[in-house]
Amino acid sequence: MTQKLGKKELENFRKLLLQQFKELRDKLSGAVEELSEEPEMMPDLSDRATAETDLHFDLRVKERQQKLIDKINEALKRIDDGSFGICERCEEPIELERLKARPIATLCIDCKTDQERDEKSRGE
Repeated sequence: MTQKLGKKELENFRKLLLQQFKELRDKLSGAVEELSEEPEMMPDLSDRATAETDLHFDLRVKERQQKLIDKINEALKRIDDGSFGICERCEEPIELERLKARPIATLCIDCKTDQERDEKSRGE
């Protein structure tokens, strides 16, 4: 495989990543404001437990969004340094269709499949 991404394709990926970054950042900042509001007093234990469960779920979602923001930033850096679209493991180009589906991908489909197989065999 000798696919090389052109300037136009790289710029399209940059725009896509920046749009995703902005959307996630806006969601995350709104959620932080929500979480910092004064908690409502709930005398009923089941209501309080439900609220705490919801809060825990919201925090997990925000943590995942932050991790995705970090991955987007890393992908933008790879565009800048010329390593975007190159598999970190085998150093072959990542398939264009894979990048279109997941622009933050750092592994080609074969290496990702191997990684998942290894994780599964180790019980991760």
